[in-house]
Amino acid sequence: MKHIYLLAITLCFPLLIKAQKRDFKIVYTSDIDRFWLAYDSVATTSDTAKQMDFIQRLYVDKATPGLNAFMKARNYNAKLWTTLINKYPKFWKSIRSNTLSIKNQVPAITSSIENFRKLYPEMRPAKMYFTIGGLRSGGTTTDDMVLVGAEIATADKNTDASELNDWLKNVFKNQQPSNLVALNVHEYVHTQQKGGDGQLLLAQVITEGAADFIAELVTRKKNNNAYMIYGRGHEQELKEKFLIEMFSGATGNWLYNGSNNPHADLGYFVGYNICQAYYGHHANKKQAIKEIIELDYTNEQQVTDFLTQSGYYTGPIDKQELLKKFEKMQPRVAGLTPEINGQEDVSPTLTELSINFSEPMGEGYSIDFGEGGKEHFPISGVAGFTEDRKSFKLKLALQSGKTYDFVITDKSFKSKAGYPLLPYTVHFKVK
Repeated sequence: MKHIYLLAITLCFPLLIKAQKRDFKIVYTSDIDRFWLAYDSVATTSDTAKQMDFIQRLYVDKATPGLNAFMKARNYNAKLWTTLINKYPKFWKSIRSNTLSIKNQVPAITSSIENFRKLYPEMRPAKMYFTIGGLRSGGTTTDDMVLVGAEIATADKNTDASELNDWLKNVFKNQQPSNLVALNVHEYVHTQQKGGDGQLLLAQVITEGAADFIAELVTRKKNNNAYMIYGRGHEQELKEKFLIEMFSGATGNWLYNGSNNPHADLGYFVGYNICQAYYGHHANKKQAIKEIIELDYTNEQQVTDFLTQSGYYTGPIDKQELLKKFEKMQPRVAGLTPEINGQEDVSPTLTELSINFSEPMGEGYSIDFGEGGKEHFPISGVAGFTEDRKSFKLKLALQSGKTYDFVITDKSFKSKAGYPLLPYTVHFKVK
């Protein structure tokens, strides 16, 4: 019986080791291999229906939990991937080897997470999934998963971006293969932060800046992303500009603005500096790291206190005064042509309406349903901005006796200086 018992232990021991390895696995890259298998199959036919079927069966249907979460978060599907493969052949050909080389960096990524645990022993486990995305995100998080779009995250100055938009071109030219480990630590930090997004711009930049700052501590490598390089050369002017805007909810000048800004994501730089200042003033560095990571970004008072304690701004901060200054910089709707707002006898034959602004506007527009919802939304299309960009023309489709409303919002309507429009509600009735 003793020999049988020892034999049973001997046989089970390797199984226990394997189970432990599975439990502690951090990085998953299998989605990348499956994507390129599907990609090669797509290349065998010009029939888009067959191409979509290859992507669906070989990539989407076999997705890891991470890829499934990424598809949900960024609205990815087989149709989109098929379109992108056919539209950007030079790009996909040039990025393939970079994505496949991620496997070589798995030990470094795993090691960096262990270094993170040493700095922050309270670290909760999370898993990293490297996938091929749809050119919309280099990385994001959901629950306890880090989701990486390798087609963006591994691109660099040697990637052929000639077919892509200016935002991606700018991102790629400033990326280096060595950035990958820091990017993943950055995203891993996000899995440790308190859930929920802060409404204040200040909260949002500290959220991102904290992830950058902790990643730099973990990797011990200086962050040389484009926004950091530009920020270091323009810190004082950025600091003064941010002071006026930080208590607003307007992110357009600071975050996620790469599609229309040559100097994008400067909020990361500001947030990094605030966290660095907080860390520098704290006597207990390990406690400082804990407080940076565990800050409740949805708590306005905590975020404001964090800024004050950082000492990044030396003078007093008057929130209400700063909000007044910010509001003065916002463009306004000066009126409508014809002026139908509040009217109850608008002609049903009216087919065009102009929104007139207090100053020339930048790119983009945004109009939402009013209180009446879709059933009371009168806009059938847009004609766009006038040449001086002080008016924007809408197309209308009206019915006699009906009431209409809509909201001209601050989501994309911005001045040329980047300040968001003061929202404006339109309500009228057709005679």
